[in-house]
Amino acid sequence: MYYLDHRRDVVRIPPERLGPELSSVLTELAQQQFEGKLVDGQSLAVTIRDVKPIGEGHIIHGDGGVYQEVEYEALLFRPEIQEVVEGSVVEIRKFGAFVRFGPLDGLLHVSQIMDDRVNIDEHNQRLVGIESKKDLKVGYKVRARVVSLSLSEISPRDSRIGLTMRQPALGRLEWIQESHKKTDEKGGKKAAPSTKRASGKPAADAPKTAAAG
Repeated sequence: MYYLDHRRDVVRIPPERLGPELSSVLTELAQQQFEGKLVDGQSLAVTIRDVKPIGEGHIIHGDGGVYQEVEYEALLFRPEIQEVVEGSVVEIRKFGAFVRFGPLDGLLHVSQIMDDRVNIDEHNQRLVGIESKKDLKVGYKVRARVVSLSLSEISPRDSRIGLTMRQPALGRLEWIQESHKKTDEKGGKKAAPSTKRASGKPAADAPKTAAAG
């Protein structure tokens, strides 16, 4: 999901920003230019740091700015199909719930939230299972799986990411904990003690049979 990448690119320095504080200016401009943007159409650049110039900058005729090649370290976020993610519910809509994981939001369609029919109270930002009474509200923590992915280069925050919680070990974190608790309790039940002695000998108070004549 998150990983570090060393990259090279070109930063335009406006003429009014040219001066002795080139290092801090390059860092600021690189962050403005690359942070929050998609890299190679697959990853979102979250943080840019350690920006260093490479060689001398270049001037283009008719443009007063300087184009400076730089190298930098980027913290990238790359969601992948079938990846299990954890996040928080940030909005309830009539068609489902939006979950924020990392810097992006994914949609839990109403059909992918639980194995139950669901009533959605959009006004109070809450949904409830009709039979199970399980509820989901804004702020609740959930675990889901990415099932569809379409990242937007123009506006990464508007990317279309589909999620599901209708698989084992997924759902609201409290539901998962409760399920584990029930499984542990079921597996921890002990069989009733047997009245038969391990040695096969009759118990001391068992009636004795008469010996054959």
